[in-house]
Amino acid sequence: MAPQQPCVLVVEDENAQREVLKYNLEAEGFGVVLAENGDEALLLVREENPDLIVLDWMLPNVSGIEVCRRIKADPGTRAIPIVMLSARGDEGDRVRGLETGADDYVVKPYSVVELMARLRTQLRRTRPATMGERLIFDDIILDAGEHRVFRDGQPLHLGPTEFRLLSTLMEKPGRVWTREQLLDRVWGRDIYVDTRTIDVHVGRLRKALMTHGGTNPVRTVRGTGYALG
Repeated sequence: MAPQQPCVLVVEDENAQREVLKYNLEAEGFGVVLAENGDEALLLVREENPDLIVLDWMLPNVSGIEVCRRIKADPGTRAIPIVMLSARGDEGDRVRGLETGADDYVVKPYSVVELMARLRTQLRRTRPATMGERLIFDDIILDAGEHRVFRDGQPLHLGPTEFRLLSTLMEKPGRVWTREQLLDRVWGRDIYVDTRTIDVHVGRLRKALMTHGGTNPVRTVRGTGYALG
């Protein structure tokens, strides 16, 4: 199974704009979820837990600014990067968008190439493994680009599932992941896997990480899930 592709929630009320964004994002290898208005966006951000949000300012009913404010005010969603799209290019509008919580602000009409570059920049910050970055935690090095893992300088042999599991844990050391969250990130949103399966793969990952000795870095959080460190 290939690594789980990053999911982008596109919130845009104009159908033509939605389809252009969807086409270009999918061409870049992203999974795409579409919303036509602010209410739908607020529902989908909870249901889909996207890795990134592309948010139009001018939306019917609930504006993009208000959607941004609510997402960033919620501890469960505030870490999701938001790139705001708007025809409003004045300095005051940019400042308002960024002060509301947007991580980046792109003025319409925009360059698709530039927009994709900005999205990749946000994902390097929040999901570096999907961008081929090298991750380091204590004496563990995960090279996502070359698909290799080392501990204390020694190569480790991980199966594809254990590699994706480790990359998820290493992207946010210390974060406690529930089994459901790990299954969603490692296996994908459209595949049903029993949550007990995660325990089996965590066991395999721990065994692999301790091949050359050393302590077990994967911590069990009773009644919740797992964390690295």
